[in-house]
Amino acid sequence: MPNPNHPKKGSIIKTEPIRELKDIRNIKKLLADKPRDLAIFVIGCNTALRSIDLLKLKVGQVRHLKVGDSLCVREQKTGKSKDICINNAVFDVVQKLLKHLGEEAKDTDYLFQSRKSRGKLSTPTLNAMVKSWCKDIRLKINAGSHTLRRTAGYQHRVQFNTDVPTLMVMFNHSTQRQTLSYLGIQEQDVQDAYMKEI
Repeated sequence: MPNPNHPKKGSIIKTEPIRELKDIRNIKKLLADKPRDLAIFVIGCNTALRSIDLLKLKVGQVRHLKVGDSLCVREQKTGKSKDICINNAVFDVVQKLLKHLGEEAKDTDYLFQSRKSRGKLSTPTLNAMVKSWCKDIRLKINAGSHTLRRTAGYQHRVQFNTDVPTLMVMFNHSTQRQTLSYLGIQEQDVQDAYMKEI
């Protein structure tokens, strides 16, 4: 018997961002003793990288980075280069992960290794991990690997009031409409604008 909750063929499924800061804190707490998983979560939420680009990071790309340095990534989907400034949160989790990997970690090793093969984690595996983290803290959203990237954009827009042109650059989007649609808050912004009396 087919799964009644399975989406219809051809339908578009959108993952959601983590909207509440308390939920972000709870996931960090949940992952506190898992250096690899904590690093994936924190780096994903702070860099807005697509999961495919996040998972192909190598040890050598981050080993010598300090706070304020730039990490250069060539996006697989767009072919564009992206420079990401390393903040304190990213620096801290990278250092903890490198310590956990040990001195034998080579520059050519993937930063986020599969526990079984020591190769890189796959996107479906990360997808399952993010779903599991959200479930473990009882967060009911449509979660997946893309949740980390969407969380970065949502939090920048809502918590830090980062302007849309800056977010366009962070996401490597070509139009503001694409960025607003991606953040999932365009409709609310338009409604709020209509409610302002002139």
